[in-house]
Amino acid sequence: MEKNNTKLVVNNIVKDTLYFLIGSFIFSVYINTFTVPNNIIPIGLTGLATIFNHLFGWPIGVMVILMNIPLFLWGIKKVGYKSIAKTIIATTISSLMIDMTKPFLPIYAGDMMLACIFGGLFLGVGLALIFIRGGTTGGTDLISGLLSLYFKGLSVGRLILIVNLIVVICAAFIYSIDSALYAIIIIFVSTKIIDVLLYGTDVGIGKVMFIISKKSDLIAKRILCEAGRGVTKLKAEGAYSGKEGSVLLCAVARQQVYNVYDIIKTTDPKSFIIIGDAGEIVGQGFKLNAGKGQIF
Repeated sequence: MEKNNTKLVVNNIVKDTLYFLIGSFIFSVYINTFTVPNNIIPIGLTGLATIFNHLFGWPIGVMVILMNIPLFLWGIKKVGYKSIAKTIIATTISSLMIDMTKPFLPIYAGDMMLACIFGGLFLGVGLALIFIRGGTTGGTDLISGLLSLYFKGLSVGRLILIVNLIVVICAAFIYSIDSALYAIIIIFVSTKIIDVLLYGTDVGIGKVMFIISKKSDLIAKRILCEAGRGVTKLKAEGAYSGKEGSVLLCAVARQQVYNVYDIIKTTDPKSFIIIGDAGEIVGQGFKLNAGKGQIF
């Protein structure tokens, strides 16, 4: 049993590393091939790092890591290391990849609209691969999640919008208004790509997961501790076998689906899982009265 658990842990580490490396490389193409050469500002801390690169020549990846360090320390203090461990790893890999691949990647200097469309495509695919394994590239997602712990009246989505808006305004002054508008096109394209790759074409606010397993108690405990999501046990009886058991009901944010799925399958590979769309989820950890919510 212990040997099997060790094997699963090793397999997960290998998968995480592989997805983070491939996703980070694709993300670096978005930066070095499409946005920076065309003076299109990326959103988030990468955008700020690009501005510093434009003004002072400082390496983009190194600046992203340095700006994220205070956020990592803040996140560890507020929510614990386990909650942001993959974000720290993915952010470090993606940031280093930006600087390492810059001398080797081609530069696209053609039509600006094509640069936006394909830049958004590469951004969306790269981030989706990182999200699949439970990581993020830090920046606005992490900032907004942490700020939501203090500003209870603002949803995470609104906080992300505010943080990104600040970067866009800076880009408009330092580059041009066109640069800021092109950045908005990239955001739109990348968001659609991420949604399609992670959740298919039918995307709701969140997901509802039904889990049937002989190890339901252990699965519930891991989801509570590792994913920070509540779990409800429903009494059930098999129509064919007549045996009594329980079905776990868990509502999760869209970006947590793969994380929770991995928890279930690493605990019980034979578990039966049903994942459905949730048009709206109201309650603690999601949307509270007047659109309040939180990311952690």
